Amino acid sequence: MLIAITMLNVVGMTVVLPVLPFVVARYVGDQSQLAMWVGALETVNALCAFLVAPLFGGLSDRYGRRPVIVLAAFGAAVGFATFGVGGSIWVLLAGRVIQGVTAGDMPALFAYAADITRPEDRAKRFGLLGALSGIGFMVGPALGGLLSVVDLDLPVFVTAGIATIVAVLSLFLLPESLRPENRTASLELHTLHPVRVFRTAFSRPDLRGLLLAVVLVGLPFGMFVNNVSVLALDQVHWSATEVGLLTAGVGVLDIVLQGGLMQILLPRIGERGVIIAGVVAQAVGMLALALVASVVAQPWLLIVGTLALGGGQGPATAALDGVVSLQAGDDEQGWVAGVLQSLNTGLNVVAPLLAGVLYTTLTRSTPYWLGFAMVAAAVLLLTRLRFPSPAGQPLSDTVATDALPG
Repeated sequence: MLIAITMLNVVGMTVVLPVLPFVVARYVGDQSQLAMWVGALETVNALCAFLVAPLFGGLSDRYGRRPVIVLAAFGAAVGFATFGVGGSIWVLLAGRVIQGVTAGDMPALFAYAADITRPEDRAKRFGLLGALSGIGFMVGPALGGLLSVVDLDLPVFVTAGIATIVAVLSLFLLPESLRPENRTASLELHTLHPVRVFRTAFSRPDLRGLLLAVVLVGLPFGMFVNNVSVLALDQVHWSATEVGLLTAGVGVLDIVLQGGLMQILLPRIGERGVIIAGVVAQAVGMLALALVASVVAQPWLLIVGTLALGGGQGPATAALDGVVSLQAGDDEQGWVAGVLQSLNTGLNVVAPLLAGVLYTTLTRSTPYWLGFAMVAAAVLLLTRLRFPSPAGQPLSDTVATDALPG
């Protein structure tokens, strides 16, 4: 059930991507404003998910994972159906707001995975979920493109149908994973404010360094995802087809690494080895793309950089998420998953704007040089942190005491 829900969720979120600009174009009088409206809709969507993720995570700790997953799936169906009905740009905006709010079920899904997985196997399980997400990101846009040939609105309504299937499956077939004795005794809403959640999370010595690493790695990756197609067009004069094939290649590599190789490497080199290797690969990829943007505008280097960056991100993030979950108690898994979801969503709000501003106002290479510096800093930080690693050894024994658990 967890596999099915994860796959359906990701396919449901991505099936609309190929048609989004075309749907929006019908309701925008000045077509020169199309990019602005598409960006605004996606920013609002990400912002809503950012604001509610801690709340949904907290609700799952208090009342269980299953009710949150069911509620969010039904809400997503309503959001996508609203978008499909359309009629005006404001109705589209309302649809994206509803869908963004209900995207808060992802913390509950990851907390569910933590509930049913032994601590030493959590990084593997998160890696499997990451591989499934990679498959969904390949299948969703392809399905959306094919359905749009029949009718432009069909992918959106299919997405609403997928969300409904997820809700029904969860309602009737998904057992609750959180035992009553492991639930929080009460839910204090003021503690779930996104800013307060971050303040609380970063104030904990056992989480501070890990969450900082998430920021140092996540922001550059977000800039890459939202800017690499523009870079490919400007520097090596690629078409959308070539960019799409490269993106599909990253998806295939992610599936191989997270779904297969990561399961082999974790017992041998532990979370420490997987995280460090993945982040180093991201640094190499970011450096390659910075060179493409500045001095070596060659397609082969763009391919190498993209594959290194995309290939390193999946395993490193999955292992890092697993280690973060180990620092939380059984009654905090939803909360800490909500923190991670809000943090990643917040980065997704900032990254596109930051990449666009740096790329257009300074130089094309500026986002990538900044990204390389941040990922390199993440490597240095992670080599100094010490945290539990059930599949291997602690990251380091030479670390300041404020990085130790508790």
